[in-house]
Amino acid sequence: MSFILEGPVLQGSHVRLEPLGRRHAADLAVAAEEDRGSYRFTWVPQESEVEQYIDTQLARAAAGKMAPYAQVERASGKAVGATAYWDPRLWPTGDGLCAIEVGFTWLAASAQGSGLNTESKYLLFRHAFENWGVARVDLKTDARNIRSRAAIEKAGARFEGVLRNWSRSWAPGEDGRLRDSAIFSITAAEWPACRSELERRIARGPGHHDGQGQGSSPHPDPVTLA
Repeated sequence: MSFILEGPVLQGSHVRLEPLGRRHAADLAVAAEEDRGSYRFTWVPQESEVEQYIDTQLARAAAGKMAPYAQVERASGKAVGATAYWDPRLWPTGDGLCAIEVGFTWLAASAQGSGLNTESKYLLFRHAFENWGVARVDLKTDARNIRSRAAIEKAGARFEGVLRNWSRSWAPGEDGRLRDSAIFSITAAEWPACRSELERRIARGPGHHDGQGQGSSPHPDPVTLA
């Protein structure tokens, strides 16, 4: 049977990843407008664009290209951001998933540095490797986004190179231009060690993992985008 990309609810201690729906629109509209200072390289809808944003992601899901999620903070029950599985690649036989990308990720300013990003990545990676049996998970970001690149590496992904003029730029003033994308990956062989490290960081709490973007830097947890 051919693989159908459908993302189930994924629940951790602090975040619940729910398949994105229009019911999340009001929360996401608030989340996106808290403080947009960290969204320079990332596609994050403005309040007036949230419904269109959700419709766009749902259309991609209907085409089998994406499984979009709302990131729901369990403590408040509110959607505080989004993420997605993206660009599924099948084995040559057409049976089963060979690789998947994790991207289209953003969080409200108040949720950055809270540990939600680390736990969300952990849940997505674990499901991809242990339920779908993928050979690799990809992550990409604007090559200029140093904070995002650091966060991806801290999540256990290995830098593979820069794809030049790869995809649309979301930087202000660059409408219609292409960006260079830094690509990272985790392979199935690397996943056990990556899983152990992510579980250690989650257990230690946000003061010890993704809250500091770049080592001792005071910047909040950055967001990533496919």
